[in-house]
Formats: sequence, structure tokens, C-alpha cells
Amino acid sequence: MAKRERLVVCASHSPGMERDADKIFGTDFRDGLAQAAARVQEFDPDYIVLFGGDHRRAFRHVVPSFGVALSAGVIAEGGHPAGALSVPWDKAHALAEHLLESHFDIGVCRDIELDHAFAQPLRDLTGTLDRYPVIPVPVNCATAPLPHARRVLDFGNAVCRYLDEQGDRVLVIGTGGLSHSPPSLELDAYEIDDEERARVIAEGFSSARKKIKPEWDKSLLDAFAAADRSALVELSASAQARAGVGANEIRTWLAASAAGGGGPLSVLVYEPVEEWITGMAVAVAG
Repeated sequence: MAKRERLVVCASHSPGMERDADKIFGTDFRDGLAQAAARVQEFDPDYIVLFGGDHRRAFRHVVPSFGVALSAGVIAEGGHPAGALSVPWDKAHALAEHLLESHFDIGVCRDIELDHAFAQPLRDLTGTLDRYPVIPVPVNCATAPLPHARRVLDFGNAVCRYLDEQGDRVLVIGTGGLSHSPPSLELDAYEIDDEERARVIAEGFSSARKKIKPEWDKSLLDAFAAADRSALVELSASAQARAGVGANEIRTWLAASAAGGGGPLSVLVYEPVEEWITGMAVAVAG
């Protein structure tokens, strides 16, 4: 088996952070994110495996539980232009083959257009969309029925086995969560245009600010710090009921932590940011 060289970074994302252009809010979270970005710069990976969700932008009519993108870009959003991602086709294709051989019937995606779930962590942790090659790995976190937490962990384990065989320096990112309940996702509809989405978000913003659940967030972070799979499965099962529809995005953290080897994650920061309607955290391993 090849030597494992892996850095795992799991981090919340939020469009509210982009709108907060003067960086007034979430100062503790931003500091933790900067620490993680420094770790990434020092690690200098060969490429990135990025587990991200979808906010019913790329996947609406057909929603795979898991996917691997062979080519991809990101949409224009949050004041940022659209852009292309540098996907290493040979590595992504080999990963897809490995997952199929591991009995995961993934969706193989070509020319997929992804949103801030993928773009924001790349910009925050590496500075640009294209500093490193990246393999986007979508995980369904938004449209029921969702993959069970045990299956997500097994999926991450399968990715781990593939990476172990490669001997590459790989940054593994999980992005999303923690507790939050975006009004546009509470509305269980897939045919919603940008204008309607903006209206729903504006009307529900005030109540969404009060849906952060620090107690659940801290229980989850404790479980990651202890690498307690049973607790992670239990917390995932109760995520939507206890911490909002957006808390389902912790599936990306489950997959990333397993792909990194399944060890403990060290929490760099946790901050509930009402103005971003989200419990924000950063954790690392490696």
C-alpha cells in the first residue's frame, strides 16, 4: 500500500459570509478559516477531493446520492463570476471506477455547474478556484430521501481506499453545516428560479437567524473529535429535526473524515453567526 499523505479540512459555508463584504461578523470563524488555509498552503497538495452538497441548482430532476464529476464549473454567485474547475480527468475517472467496483452506483457527472458549496471552500482555503486540480464529489444533502449516515461513512471509506492506492498528497475537504435552516431548502420544491429563491430567503431570514442550535453543533463536533462513529450516525439521523434542514450537510463532513482515514478531527473554531443564519465551524486532521 502506498504511503498516506492526506490533510482533511471540514468547514461550514454560508452565502451570508460573502454578503458580509466588510467582514463585520464571524470574526472568530474567519480566524479559524485562515488557520486552516495556512495549513493547506503548507501542505501544498497534488490535488483536492471536495465533498460538497447541492442547493437544488445542479441536481433537481435527477438527484444521485453520490457523484463524481469528470468535468465541472461553478455558477456566477455572490458577486463572483462563473468559472471552470480544473478536474484531473484520469484521477476522477479512476475514482469513479473504484467506487463502482466498491458497489457504489454513483452518478458520473460531466460539465456539471456547481454552486457556492464547492466554490466557497476553494476560494477560502486556496485563494482561487484553480490553484489546484480538484475532483468534485457531490453528496445529496438537500433532496429527500437522503443517504443514510452509515452509507456515507462507507462511501468515505471507499474513497480512502482509492487514495491509499495512489500515494498522492491529497487535500480532502468537507463543506457545509452545521445547524441552519435556509428558507429556500425548507421549501420542498425543485422548480424555483433565482427571483423566487431570493424572495423566499428574504421573507424567512428573520426566523432563520434563530434556528442555530449550538448544543447540537457542539455534540457533533465532540463526536468528530472523538471519532465516535456511533454518535455521528445518531446525530446525523436527528440532524434535520434538531438542527434544521441545512444540518443535513454534515454528510459531507462524514465522507471527508472517513476519506481522510477516519481519525479524530481537531476543532479550530466554532461560532454561531446569526447574521449568516448558521453555526459555523472549522475542523482539521492530518
